[in-house]
Amino acid sequence: MKKYATENIRNLGLVGHGGSGKTTLAEAMLYTTGTISRFGKVDEGNTVTDYDPEEIRRKFSINASLAPCEFKNHKINVIDAPGYADFIGEVYGALRAVDIAAIVIDAVSGLEVQTERAWTIADEYNLAKMVIVNRMDKEHANFNETLRVIQEVYSDKVTPLQLPIGSEANFKGTVDVIKQKAYVTNGGKTSIEDIPGDMADAVASAREALVERIAESDDTLMEKYLEEGGLTEAEIMSGLKTAIVTGQVIPVTCTSAFTATGVEALLNAIVDYLPSPVDRGAIKGVDPKTEQDIEVKPTESGPLMAFVFKTVADPYVGKLNYFRVFSGDFKSNSNIANASRGKKERVGHVFVVRGKTQEDVTDVPAGDIGAVAKLADTMTGDTLTEEGKAVMFPAIKFPEPVISVAAAAKTKADEEKLGISLNRLAEEDPTLTVRRDTETRQTVLSGMGDMHLDVITERLKRKFGVEAELSAPRIPFKETIKGEASVQGRHKKQSGGRGQFGDVWIKVEPLPRGEGFEFVDRIVGGVVPQQYRPAVEKGIREVMEQGILAGYPVVDIRVTLYDGSYHAVDSSEMAFKIAGSLAIKKGFMDAKPILLEPIMKVEVVVPEQYMGDVIGDLSSRRGKPLGSESRGRNTVISALAPLAEMATYTSTLRSITSGRGAYHMEFDHYEEVPGDTAKKIIEEYEKARAAGS
Repeated sequence: MKKYATENIRNLGLVGHGGSGKTTLAEAMLYTTGTISRFGKVDEGNTVTDYDPEEIRRKFSINASLAPCEFKNHKINVIDAPGYADFIGEVYGALRAVDIAAIVIDAVSGLEVQTERAWTIADEYNLAKMVIVNRMDKEHANFNETLRVIQEVYSDKVTPLQLPIGSEANFKGTVDVIKQKAYVTNGGKTSIEDIPGDMADAVASAREALVERIAESDDTLMEKYLEEGGLTEAEIMSGLKTAIVTGQVIPVTCTSAFTATGVEALLNAIVDYLPSPVDRGAIKGVDPKTEQDIEVKPTESGPLMAFVFKTVADPYVGKLNYFRVFSGDFKSNSNIANASRGKKERVGHVFVVRGKTQEDVTDVPAGDIGAVAKLADTMTGDTLTEEGKAVMFPAIKFPEPVISVAAAAKTKADEEKLGISLNRLAEEDPTLTVRRDTETRQTVLSGMGDMHLDVITERLKRKFGVEAELSAPRIPFKETIKGEASVQGRHKKQSGGRGQFGDVWIKVEPLPRGEGFEFVDRIVGGVVPQQYRPAVEKGIREVMEQGILAGYPVVDIRVTLYDGSYHAVDSSEMAFKIAGSLAIKKGFMDAKPILLEPIMKVEVVVPEQYMGDVIGDLSSRRGKPLGSESRGRNTVISALAPLAEMATYTSTLRSITSGRGAYHMEFDHYEEVPGDTAKKIIEEYEKARAAGS
C-alpha cells in the first residue's frame, strides 16, 4: 500500500449494536474498492475483520480489527469494532484512533442499546459522527422511521446526506442530496444516474434542510444564506466538512452491506464530505514535566507523536502495538521514546495491518494508522514520541469490570503458567483484570460479562495451552466477636518418656472495626516463662488465620495472656503453642462470635424510567439506597449492598434495563452478617468440613 498525504486519509470506526452489520459493511467496502476479490460472509467465517477462531465460531466480532482500503486516491482506515456489551472496551480503544465515529444502525431494529453507548463514547471523545442506516434490503426496513427516532433522541443535527431508492427487497441505491445524483446498484455494479422522478421533491426538501443546517453552523455562511437565499457548491462542501467536525451536522447515509448496495455512494461520501486529520485540526496533549497543554498539529514535518490504542499478545511473535500517528512520521528501524513510561524503545519493522495480514512499510505518516512489533515496555494508552520531545496524550479510560470469577488450573502442571498467561492476556485487554486474593487464596478474574470471561478461557487454552476452570469467587467474609470471655487453654500429654505440658489463661475482647489484632502480655511472676509466650501468640494467630466459626480469618480482637502454669521438664514451645490455639478456639466461641461481610458502595446509571425497578432490586439484595441524581438523560442511584448479594447483578441489571444500565462498585466497609444468612454460611462450612474429614 502506498503512502498517502495526511489530507487524503480518512479514519473511521464502525460502531453500533451487535447484529447491525458492521463486519459485513467493512467487507463490502473492501470488496467495492477492489481491495479483496472475494466477498466473505460472517456465517461462513471468512471475513477479513472477524478472523479470530472465537469470532469465527461464535459468528460475531470480539476484537476491533483494521480494514484499510484505497478509493479515489484516498486511504480509508476502517476499524470494525464489536457491538456486544461484553467487548465494549474495544470500542473505547477504536474510537481513540479515528476522526469519525460511523454509527451503524439496523434499519429494521432502529436505535438499540449499544448504539446509544457508542454514541456516548463518541461524544466523550468529541468525535465527528455519521450515521449509516444499514440492512435496508431486509423485510420491515424503514429509513424514515429510523431517522425520526434518531432525530427525536439526538436532535435535528442528524440530517440525511443520502436518501434510499426503494426499501426492503426493492432497495436498489441511494441519492446524494448535495450532488443530486443517484447511485444505483444492479448485479453488483453501481452506476450514476438521474434522480428518480418520484423522489425529486423529497431530495429537494432534504437538500434544503441540509444547506440550512450548514448555514446555521457558521455566522458568515448564515449571513450570506439569508441575503442571497443560498450557498455556492464550494461553500456547501467546505461548510459541510466544518459542520461535521464541530458536530453541527451528523450526516445520515443508507446501505445494504449484504448486497453492497449503497456502499460505493458511502465511499464517495467519506472521501467528499468527511473530515481528514487535517480538517479535524490540532488535538491536545500535555507536557509531562510542566503539565501544560500542548496543541499537536497533524503535519508530517512535525516531531513524531503517536498513540497506542490497542495491543495484541501473541505467544510466538510477542506483542503487536497498534498506533495512530498524530504528528510526524513513524519510521521503521528507528529509536523512539515512550513518554508515558519514561523509557526508550527500539523500532524494528512497522506494518500496515488488514485483518490478520501485515504488510511491511518504511514509515507511517501523520494521520495514518499502523502497527509495530516487539516494543519492550509499550502498552495500550501509551504515547510514543521522538526522543527529547515531551508530550503525552490522555490514556484511554476503559470501563470498570463488572463481573468476577475465580480461576484455577485444571492440572497442577499448569498452576504456575496460569497466572503468567492470564497477565499476558490482560496486557492486550485492559477491561480484564487479574489479581491474587490473599484472603481467599484464589486467582480472581474480573471482566465485562460472562461471555467476555468465557472468551478469555478459550483464548487462554488456544494461545498458551492452559486450561482453566472458573467458579464463583469466595466472598471474603471475616469473623469477630461482640462480647468478652476469659478461658483456659491446657495441653497435657503423657505417653512414656518426656511429656508435653502447656497451660494458659487468656481474655478475649473485641476491638473497633478495622483495628485487626492485638496481643497483650500481662504475665506477672513468670507463671508462663518468657521463652514460651511468643509460642502462645503464634498458636493464636494460626487459628485466627484459619477461622473458627466458618473458616474465615478472625479480625478485630484483643487477646490478653494473663495467667498460666508450666512444667520444668515437660513444657516446650510446641506445648504452649497448642495451649494458645485451644484457648483462642474456646474463648472466641464464648465471646458472642459473629460473621462480617464486605459492603460495597454501588453506583448505578440508568435511564429514569428504570429507577424504581433498580431500587427495588437493590433492596431485595439487602441493599440500602443512599439517594439519586440526574446526569444528562440518565439517573445515578447510589447504594450500599453486600458483595455476597451482587454476584448475579450484571445479568439482572441488563435484564431490568434492557441493557441500558451500567454500574460500578467499590469496597466501603465490613458489617455484621444477619443471623439467618450467617447460620446458612456456618452450616455449609460444617457440612463441607464433615465431608472432608
